[in-house]
Amino acid sequence: MLMPKRVKYRKPHSHPRIKGPAKKGTAIAFGEYALKALEPKWVTARQIEAARVCIGRHLKKGGKLWLRVFPDKAVTKHPAETRMGKGKGAPDHWVVVIRPGRVLFEIQGLTREAAQEALRVAAYKLPIRTRFIERERI
Repeated sequence: MLMPKRVKYRKPHSHPRIKGPAKKGTAIAFGEYALKALEPKWVTARQIEAARVCIGRHLKKGGKLWLRVFPDKAVTKHPAETRMGKGKGAPDHWVVVIRPGRVLFEIQGLTREAAQEALRVAAYKLPIRTRFIERERI
């Protein structure tokens, strides 16, 4: 599971600004084909891992995969059946804040149809709408 080795603050504030388009990571930087987010949402480390495994099954040994997002925000929770109050809960899982336009995964070394199928299956594992994009040829 993806998570930071260490963080400056163990319990971050819960709601960063999620409105508006992504400011960086909006273009293909490494591979030929990519999956781009169309909605704002938190994506958990488990969801990223599930999508990564799906893409890996399609790649076999033929291609390369780049993860362009990393879950660096802790989400806290109180245990079940705990009374109100007593401060903020313990860190429970990790998420990444996704804004529209952000590139999530990039792949290379597959045909266009195979890449489209791999990213389509991975998109089912994510809680947001996505779009298949490809690098512009110059």
